[in-house]
Amino acid sequence: MESLKEMWQLVCERLKASCGEVIYDIWFKPLEIVSFDGAKAEIAASEFVKRIIEQKFIGEISEAFKAVMGFDVEVSIIDPNAAKAAAAPQTNGGAGSTSLSIEKNTFETFVVGSSNKFAHAAAQAVAATPGAAYNPLFIYGNSGLGKTHLLCAISNEIKSKNPKADIIFTRGEDFVSLIVDGIKEKTMKEIHNKYRNCDVLLVDDIQFIAGKESTQEEFFHTFNALTQDGKQIVLASDRAPKDIEILDERLRNRFEWGLIADIQPPDIETRMAIIQRKADTLGLELPPDVVQFIAEKIKANIRQLEGAVKKINALVNIEGASINIAMAQNAIKDIMTDSRPVSSIVSNIISETSRTFGVPQADIISKKKDAKTARARQVAIYIVREITDLTQKEISEYFGGRDRTTILYSVETIAKDSANDPSLQKTIDKIIKNVQEQ
Repeated sequence: MESLKEMWQLVCERLKASCGEVIYDIWFKPLEIVSFDGAKAEIAASEFVKRIIEQKFIGEISEAFKAVMGFDVEVSIIDPNAAKAAAAPQTNGGAGSTSLSIEKNTFETFVVGSSNKFAHAAAQAVAATPGAAYNPLFIYGNSGLGKTHLLCAISNEIKSKNPKADIIFTRGEDFVSLIVDGIKEKTMKEIHNKYRNCDVLLVDDIQFIAGKESTQEEFFHTFNALTQDGKQIVLASDRAPKDIEILDERLRNRFEWGLIADIQPPDIETRMAIIQRKADTLGLELPPDVVQFIAEKIKANIRQLEGAVKKINALVNIEGASINIAMAQNAIKDIMTDSRPVSSIVSNIISETSRTFGVPQADIISKKKDAKTARARQVAIYIVREITDLTQKEISEYFGGRDRTTILYSVETIAKDSANDPSLQKTIDKIIKNVQEQ
């Protein structure tokens, strides 16, 4: 096993596959592993999350550890303060910023191919002359294609040349939470001072601010303040500005001011290079036929390619397995879309619908009835009905136990509306495409 972090990532992947992405995001994603001594794992969680985990999910975590390590592991949930000594370095940005261990995400570790070379070149230009080349730089593409890697690479490159640069790296969802808390706690002045005076602002998943009026208003003024002072802004999204629904038109125009660069799924040569690069970082020797086999099977998601290599590495280190096509097939079976359990597919549909409509996943399966949430819920239900064999009763169980007439109404409503609204149909097709490529 490469590291404590590597082991925990494999455990998390197992939890996501077994419990579904919605449950994973709500209860397991906030967890942090603190230590592992070969028999006992200590995991940090807030008091509330700790209580829920111990009541409902401790067995799932233990099973995930056993599946990864091959033996029983005692799991202990502890106070988050215990994790401080083991915490990874965080990017600058404080409240509302993304805590990422970004040291490995550099331009040197980014595999360039025909599908991403334009975005890569643009990112390098921005890192070389922040605020002067392209401002803003807007990078878009499906999940798992390297957008976050490029944002990290820009941050690393600028920091290497100017260690004193004030760089803020955050996510759209975190920025929304920051503004909500700022309004509630009356700390907007501090937020203004921080975000409007940084040297570089990098925002991942910027599409999440769409439809949030106060957040969009704040980002509009932040954008203006930074660009007027010649400070660099880099944004990443799962779609181009023109395709982000319910986005303030003033922001859409500003997002299109600079350079828009898309990232497409990698071709087979690039996929093979990515697999080989990841194997090299793990000190793993993969036979050429195994590299090609994985590249031919996983076509649209870089994270899945890397995940397959990590799984092979784990099988070698834990079980002493020989690397061959059969072993590779076993390693990728849980990654391939057509091999996923239905619960995982439904979770991914809810996750993609959440990102598309800017509605929290928990709200989609809740009883909330505001128009925006209800619409997102109807679309998610419709897509589940379209691409799975679940019955109305089975679908209702994934959406808070609603009665079957509600499920039927949602399906009929979206079927009718999408037939008359090409934009809605395009949105549905995009969600389905993203789910099938995950």
